[in-house]
Order: sequence, then structure tokens, then C-alpha cells
Amino acid sequence: MRIGELAQRTGVSERSLRYYETQGLLVSDRTPGGQRTYSERAVDRVILIQELYAAGLHSPKIAELLPCMRDPDGAPNDRATPALVTSLTAERARINKLIADLTRSRAVLDDVIETAAREL
Repeated sequence: MRIGELAQRTGVSERSLRYYETQGLLVSDRTPGGQRTYSERAVDRVILIQELYAAGLHSPKIAELLPCMRDPDGAPNDRATPALVTSLTAERARINKLIADLTRSRAVLDDVIETAAREL
């Protein structure tokens, strides 16, 4: 499939798909005319990339992680290593800290909203 179809099927812009390719996250073949073509598996790969970005991972970490994951379900494949587990554990700790920080910020906002609402 061409880049436009992949973009349409995944809801990801063509620009983002090109970026994924430059970061080594996504692979395309080229037609003799130089146009990108993608396999059917690229749909699952793009969805997985989006999920990893949404989880707070950055391109270099995603590039490290993707070779150890199956595209269809994101489960580990036979290339997963103890070093990957260590790296992902650190990422999880970073994300947990972000969640805690956001939770505290939300609590402060809730208190301000509650106080302001009582004065209305």
C-alpha cells in the first residue's frame, strides 16, 4: 500500500509516517519511481508505535524496543533480552513519576476549583 492509504488506515499523517521511517521505526519499500510502499503488517506496526508514543516513550526508546515486540499484539518476541527488561523498567519508573506529578497537579487544581466554586 502507498503512504496515503497507510495514513488513512491508521489515522497518522503522512508526515509522521515519514518521520517514523527516518527514526528507523517503520520500513518501506520503494517503487521504481521512488514512491514508498508498505506491507499490510505496517498497519499494526504504526498502531503499536502510536501506543508507545502515547505511553510516553520517545523515538530512540521505541526504536530499541520494536525489534523485541510482535507487531500484531505488542507481545515480546524471541529477541527480548534482560537488558530490555532493565531499560523498560526504568521507563516504567519514569512514567510512574510523571503520573504521580500529574495526580498532584490535578489535586491542586481540584482544590482551587472547589474553593472558587464555593465563592460563587
